[in-house]
Amino acid sequence: MAQQQQRMQGQPMIIMGDDAQRVKDKDAQEHNISAARAVADAVRSTLGPKGMDKMLVSSMGDVTITNDGVTILQEMDIDNPTAEMIVEVAETQEDEAGDGTTTAVAIAGELLKNAEELLERDIHPTAIIKGYNLAAEQAREEVDNVAIDVDPDDEDLIRSVAETSMTGKGAELDKELLSGIIYDAINQVAVEAADGSTVVDAANINVETQTGRAVGDSELLVGAAVDKDPVHDEMPTDVEDAKILLLNEAIEVEEAEADTSVNIESPDQLQQFLDQEEEQLKQKVQQIKDTGANVVFCQKGIDDMAQHYLAKEGILAVRRTKKSDIEFLTNVLNASVVTDLDSATEADVATGSVSRDSEDELFYVEGDDEDAHGVTILLRGSTDHVVDELERGVTDALDVSAQTLSDGRVLPGGGAIEVEVADRLRDYADSVSGREQLAVEAFADSLELVPRVLAENAGLDSIDTLVDLRSAHESGEERTGLNVLSGDLEDTFEAGVVEPAHAKEQAVTSASEAANLVLKIDDIISAGDLSTDKGDDEGGAGGMGGGMGGGMGGMM
Repeated sequence: MAQQQQRMQGQPMIIMGDDAQRVKDKDAQEHNISAARAVADAVRSTLGPKGMDKMLVSSMGDVTITNDGVTILQEMDIDNPTAEMIVEVAETQEDEAGDGTTTAVAIAGELLKNAEELLERDIHPTAIIKGYNLAAEQAREEVDNVAIDVDPDDEDLIRSVAETSMTGKGAELDKELLSGIIYDAINQVAVEAADGSTVVDAANINVETQTGRAVGDSELLVGAAVDKDPVHDEMPTDVEDAKILLLNEAIEVEEAEADTSVNIESPDQLQQFLDQEEEQLKQKVQQIKDTGANVVFCQKGIDDMAQHYLAKEGILAVRRTKKSDIEFLTNVLNASVVTDLDSATEADVATGSVSRDSEDELFYVEGDDEDAHGVTILLRGSTDHVVDELERGVTDALDVSAQTLSDGRVLPGGGAIEVEVADRLRDYADSVSGREQLAVEAFADSLELVPRVLAENAGLDSIDTLVDLRSAHESGEERTGLNVLSGDLEDTFEAGVVEPAHAKEQAVTSASEAANLVLKIDDIISAGDLSTDKGDDEGGAGGMGGGMGGGMGGMM
């Protein structure tokens, strides 16, 4: 019996199912780092003014052409848990800063690449993580030290931020026009907070797109643009002294709550039934008229008979208005949405004006209330793909411009800030004891990926560029960066290549935290197959597995 127990003790205890997989220690770290780096490599060629675009084709055949980092990563069919963690870096960067997603993801990938070299030198992951945390904190301080304060009235500087964001994207050719529209838009909705700072509420700025005309025809509208038609040809299309009702109730015959059957035995009964329905619709139209409204934006349906009665009363009605349009109209008109016509009163009606652009087939809505806020940037382009990419570029530029106005700090672009912070981090590393010093130096090297990739994507020699940049910054030229358009090193701040400080701080934070999260994992336990290579039969990119660390086979 004792011998039997001894034999059992020598056998491994099986606690996982047959399909489960486990990767431990160094293999787990290599697996995770390879997957994360694969994501970073997928977007790095899009970085900068000379970055290339990606064509993304969904399983439904929908085509997206873009060089926007977060859009690329969201559209990719990523089937790897570690890779999804890096995608979250891009999403966080987009939510918090509005731009810089490619930079954040590329830095995260480079941090992991340099960490892998430290792991091969038998430096423990906890030492690397501690060093990265120290470096990230110091880097944020240095960004703040280098940052240049922005006057909210400095139109040229804020427009430069918008133009830098749009450079290299679909909006680049008309960036001067668009940056002017963006500046005017954020100034329309900017308010001064109690502490004296400027606050821009992005909810008060709407972006609409129209195809069929040139990008140069884009414009800023004070108010809302609603892409809908009147429900009846006899309705007015322009109402100067508009009394507007926002409605979230169908102007239709109310349906019975439960299954109901009606027995009709004669034509008179049928006519009586129809008259009753007609009377119900008349009553709803009368309720609208009693509020004093002469324009109705309804989020739900409007019965054909109700359309007729509304037209007879001279009321302009629009049905099935998008929920987002209704919400924006509440800002433009400083009004509330009525959900029950029975309780609607004159107080629910907002004043303003409604006009119809017959060429664009849009309603332009303006509010009269002093507390109303809302502007619409109307972007035009020749095709759907053009306006979609234009909208992504303008939305990013809008976010960073608003962020700059609120935060009040900017940085020289073109890799200048990355090289300067890297130079200062190397000086800081001398004060860090132990192996963490090597991690701080690795962090500095990772930041310099940005100017290297900018140069690569522009067809320049990345090593020569980096050496020259380092030399300039060691000489005290902290604003010297790479002007990709000319290929020269210059004071990028003076050249108008300007980036928001908040976006750079967020990129450093997101990248370092994601890298540290990946480095801390030393054991992967999966309920199923860890490999995402589904083979050729299922459409997986079988040949991609090897090039993407083996764990990203079905990524795209």
